[in-house]
Formats: sequence, C-alpha cells, structure tokens
Amino acid sequence: MKSNLNLKQNNLLTLEEVAKECINCEKCPLYLTRTKVVPGEGNEKARVMFIGEGPGEEEDLEGRPFVGKAGQLLTKILKSVEIKREEVFITNMVKCRPPGNRNPSVSEVETCFPYLEAQIAIINPKILVTLGNVPTQFLLETKQGITKLRGEWYDWMGKIRIFPMFHPSYLLRNEGNFPGSPKELTWKDIKKLKEALIQF
Repeated sequence: MKSNLNLKQNNLLTLEEVAKECINCEKCPLYLTRTKVVPGEGNEKARVMFIGEGPGEEEDLEGRPFVGKAGQLLTKILKSVEIKREEVFITNMVKCRPPGNRNPSVSEVETCFPYLEAQIAIINPKILVTLGNVPTQFLLETKQGITKLRGEWYDWMGKIRIFPMFHPSYLLRNEGNFPGSPKELTWKDIKKLKEALIQF
C-alpha cells in the first residue's frame, strides 16, 4: 500500500506537523462541512494505536477523537484492563466528520490515508487496533466483515500487527451481554490485547 505523502520531503517529522497539515487540508469534500478537524491524540510513543472510522458530532465540535458516547465507552473498555487513554494513540481513518455520521467513502479514506500513515510512521507502534469495518477492511485489503476478523492477529507491512475489534458504537446498538454477544466478545478481545501488551 503506497502513499503519496513522504515524511522527509514534506518535513512532517512530528505529530504536531501532521496535525497542522490535517487542519489546513482541503483535499476532499469533507472539509466543506466540518467544524473542526480531528487529527487524533495520545502518546507519541504509544505501543498501540486505536483507529476508528471517522469523527462524529461531538468530535467535530471539540476537535478530539472518541469523546462522545462511543468514546466514553472506549475509555471504559480500556480502563477495564487498566489501559489509560494517555498511554495509547487514538485517531480515525478520516480526520473530518462525514455528514450525518455516515461511513467515509473509499475515496475519502484513500485521500486521508497519508496522514494516518505519517502518524503510524512517527509513532511506530507495535499494534494497530482497528475499530469496525472501515479501518479493518482498508488496512487488511479485504471485504470480510469485522465479525469474522475481530479478535485475531494479522501482520501488516512486515512489522506491525493489526488486531480488529468491534467499534464501540456497534456495542451501543447491541447492548446485550450474553455469551457470544458483541459486548462479551469485546471483553475477550480487550483482555487478549492486554495480554499481548504485557508480553512486549
């Protein structure tokens, strides 16, 4: 998977510089309807990055990722295995909110991907946790759904591992906690992630 953004040529050597590029970006139509750009936030030396689909309404207003109901649930999921938000880096495939909270289109994801790629190159994490179909299918170059892909490890670009999980917004729409439910499976997945982090 190639990018048209070269870190050295564009002097994008820090997360702050990538964020500035995002804030000034007008490369796809999403810039026309955004309130604030949401580049992402967290530990610049994080061992794990969480990648969602796109900012929602609350994120668009605040300019921060995962601060709405889904984000609050993500924070709770992390806390359940003693992972702090400050320890990880959280972002999305696209940095501007798609109108109506729809999924970003393939062209929007492809246009915005160089920014994510730059963030990954700078942070150099061990693990990418892809939340939901959009990041999982794009990065793994597959059409398989998150239900089949979640909870398993996949190699990416030869040095990083991808670990797909359900998006927190999906859990909010499926609140049951019975065996085999999205919530129960997510509990298994987050424990599996924690175990992997302990091993590093």
